[in-house]
Amino acid sequence: MKKGKLPILIHVTSCITFLCLPILVAPDFPRSADILHSIPTQERMLAYLLLIGYFYLNYFVLIPKLYNIRRFRLFGLLTVLCFVLVSVVPAAIISHSYLKGTAPANMPLMGEQGKKDLPPDWLENPPTAPNPQRMPPPYNDDLGLMITQYLFIFLAVAFFSGVLNINNRLKDTEAKKFQAELMYLKSQINPHFLFNTLNSIYSLAIEKSDNTPIAIVKLSEMMRYVLNEAETDFVPLEKELAYISNYIALQKIRFEDAVKINFRVEGSLQGKKIAPLVIIPFIENAFKYGVNAEDDAVIDIVIQQQQQALHLMVLNKKVIIQKSGQERTGLGIQNTRDRLALLYPGAHVLTIENNSAEFIVHLTIQLQ
Repeated sequence: MKKGKLPILIHVTSCITFLCLPILVAPDFPRSADILHSIPTQERMLAYLLLIGYFYLNYFVLIPKLYNIRRFRLFGLLTVLCFVLVSVVPAAIISHSYLKGTAPANMPLMGEQGKKDLPPDWLENPPTAPNPQRMPPPYNDDLGLMITQYLFIFLAVAFFSGVLNINNRLKDTEAKKFQAELMYLKSQINPHFLFNTLNSIYSLAIEKSDNTPIAIVKLSEMMRYVLNEAETDFVPLEKELAYISNYIALQKIRFEDAVKINFRVEGSLQGKKIAPLVIIPFIENAFKYGVNAEDDAVIDIVIQQQQQALHLMVLNKKVIIQKSGQERTGLGIQNTRDRLALLYPGAHVLTIENNSAEFIVHLTIQLQ
């Protein structure tokens, strides 16, 4: 069954069950076959039907349109009015229908016990009705007790609709917060890539390298991916790895033989999806802190896809780097940690080994 149909089925089942309560709690149930023709049962069923209407009115209109915007007086007034309607209208309608002679024709005949319960002058001067012998049993429920019962049920319905509305509002708030955090983290990560790549092309232009046009093409492909694909929650794994390949190719053009880059991809990529830009910060970090023209720089990058899991290993040897006072070290790594916690809760393992000689990242993600 589709998820969209499940809430509808739950509501329908709940309403039918709620409407059956007056029958199930009737004193004559299940002995009497004509229980549906009992005035108390009919009144309660109508009252419960009105309570269902009040539930959805409260859930969809009164709470969101009045209570949530702090219009408490109007909300309270309409709530009291709804209770009056629920407690008064059923008795008025059923009693009016009976007095006008519209009671069901198959109303059970009164027995001797029913006659004994009638006032002394009732049998001598019975009220006008289509069939005086087919009168319902007397309905002597105490009015105060009946109103108390309706008040309890009414408050329960009001409370339940309010709790359900608040729960849905909390879910909507969490979803909006989730999206806002993702967009905030992406807005911090994407410019970071752009600035580093532009620096790479700037270095090539200064050197008047023949690879400058190739680097510009790689940059355009990367930016096209960021603009067209990275705004979605998940992208095909092939496109994400193509983006990474372009980034590494760009770095190879930039550094030429100054750094030894080992990059390989293993496993099948077809039909798998991954959150965009969730791997590249670890690779970008290796180039940012593992490359120095005066040192023997080595960067190893291995991406393996096995069944539903993606394994990433990034290793870079530590080198001496001149860092500006304004540079925020580790911003990309921390943002990526946050994104992994949001997008893959309980479905990823990230370990970082930071020793005196190497910086090693191991990441495992359960793919969709």
